[in-house]
Amino acid sequence: MKYSPKYRLFPTSEQRERLDWTRNTVRQLYNHALHEFNKIPEDDGTLRQRVWQVRDDLPRLKQQWNDLKQVYSTVLQKAVERIRTNINNLGKLKAKGYSVGSLNWKKPREYRSFTYRQSGFELDTKSGPRDRAILRLKKVRGETLEIPIRLHRNLPKHDAIKEVTVKKEPTGAWYVSFCISTEEPEKPDPEAIDAEDTVGLDLGVLNFVHDSDGLSIGRLDLSDERERLEHEQRSLSRKQYESNNWEKQRRRVAEVHARMSNKKRDYKHKLAHFYATAYDAVFVENLDVKSMLESEGNARNKSEVGWSDFRSILEHHCDKHGTHYVEVTARGTTKECACCGVETAKPLWVREHSCPSCGFELDRDWNAALNVKSRGLEKLGVVHSKGTPVKTATVLRTVGSDGPHENGVLVDAVDARSVSASRVVETGSSCLKEAV
Repeated sequence: MKYSPKYRLFPTSEQRERLDWTRNTVRQLYNHALHEFNKIPEDDGTLRQRVWQVRDDLPRLKQQWNDLKQVYSTVLQKAVERIRTNINNLGKLKAKGYSVGSLNWKKPREYRSFTYRQSGFELDTKSGPRDRAILRLKKVRGETLEIPIRLHRNLPKHDAIKEVTVKKEPTGAWYVSFCISTEEPEKPDPEAIDAEDTVGLDLGVLNFVHDSDGLSIGRLDLSDERERLEHEQRSLSRKQYESNNWEKQRRRVAEVHARMSNKKRDYKHKLAHFYATAYDAVFVENLDVKSMLESEGNARNKSEVGWSDFRSILEHHCDKHGTHYVEVTARGTTKECACCGVETAKPLWVREHSCPSCGFELDRDWNAALNVKSRGLEKLGVVHSKGTPVKTATVLRTVGSDGPHENGVLVDAVDARSVSASRVVETGSSCLKEAV
């Protein structure tokens, strides 16, 4: 499987200027290549052949454009080949129902990275103090740069680094990503998986995740960061566009955006790592996020949750740790009773599931998670009881004035457990594994 860990670079002021010069030169080459590509008729070959036709013209272009001689050859080739990648990505969005146009020229702030392929770089992990290394990049404005890099985690076992992408973030910070290939661990045979070692996830807005084991994990509270963002954006709107003060304030806004994005991604990675390592199979709803955002309702909260991003991260962690990742149909998971299968319509504000047929009562999201698990078990082919597809669903839970009941008998506590999102993002937090 492909893996691209990201690390922070610490270039000097002179190195920053050279990196910026290289990035801008590669951007100009991309714009020129796009112009030449658009002049080639579509019936003059496949997409790959037309892009390669432009790329093969680089040796001649170097004779006319001396700046290109100060940039490594594979960096120039990848810049031209990016046209093909971008067009393919637009095709994928169009297939999902999005309205897409054609590729446009890139402005200086829109083109942020350049890529070395197979050669032109060297990672020296033996230089510098602990958790530090040196990244050598050839022909950055004609010179070889030795840039300190912070290795906050070691690279996974690999044969060779295939690509190195150097990127400048909107905050002005420089990062590098190493594209490597690692061996994908074998996943257990579905026939040998115990149904108790699987979990179904219901993705929501009030709570980020509610799983079939009764674990409810809250949403991240980013209200303070959002207030800070609104304050910084109002200040930015009062600055003269592209003035020095405007640029300083733009970076402050970008820093707030980056902090919010980092918190959300850290939160999702920790949740995904927990589920991928704690279970043999993870089942999740295949939500139509595009339609949900376009429908009536609070689209801002739905968009901020980031369901699609979490599913991608969860799938990556499942592949990384040898866990089955299965997406199931989301339609009817909330209405259907996890015990008897009878559908009961209920508005969104009703948070408890009460089946009129069998009397099964449970939290609405927990009931949906049990249905997701049942559908996932059938789709994956895990051997389980057809009559009671989910063992937890056979217990009737109610909460009376004297406390929680199971099958009409007073018990000490209900198995459901709620975890605050603030505890999940703590470094090394084990709150998800604590006993009920």
